[in-house]
Amino acid sequence: MQHFIATYGYLAVFLLMVAESACIPVPSELVMPLGGALAAGAVAGHRLSLTLVIVAGVAGNVAGSYVAWAVGRWGGQSALRRWGGRLWLREDHLDAANRWFGRYGPRAVLIGRLLPVVRTFISLPAGIAGMRPLRFGVYTTIGCIPWTAALAGAGYAVGASWQQIPNAFHAVTYVEIGRAHV
Repeated sequence: MQHFIATYGYLAVFLLMVAESACIPVPSELVMPLGGALAAGAVAGHRLSLTLVIVAGVAGNVAGSYVAWAVGRWGGQSALRRWGGRLWLREDHLDAANRWFGRYGPRAVLIGRLLPVVRTFISLPAGIAGMRPLRFGVYTTIGCIPWTAALAGAGYAVGASWQQIPNAFHAVTYVEIGRAHV
């Protein structure tokens, strides 16, 4: 993924965020921090603008969310339950998103955009419930800006140390494995 984003820059961030928001398992928690790290100069010769990384991430998030909204709107809940497994959409994901939407209505889209897992799938029940497209887009945009900006900002803060992060996790993994066998 690092090579893809470093090579194609904003387009890669946009496309990966479209996929993530269209319920395809591409983690925004990796895409956006990597874009932010590239903006900070983490990879020589591949410098991006942090603002444009965030704009590309938000635009991709909104576009992918409309894809998922349309699937919910015109495919309906029965189609999602039938074929959702092909997109790694589990019953409990759809049930949680439906509960959120049922409890909070359109605010669920705004609130859900800030919560891992829920943020990816909240577009489906919004479409199923027939939420108006313009209202959906406004709530989606407002809700995804803090998430995308925070993740990109975290990557920017890490900057050139980006390559050292996986090594830090290896030490923690070894400790956890060691504890599990004691």
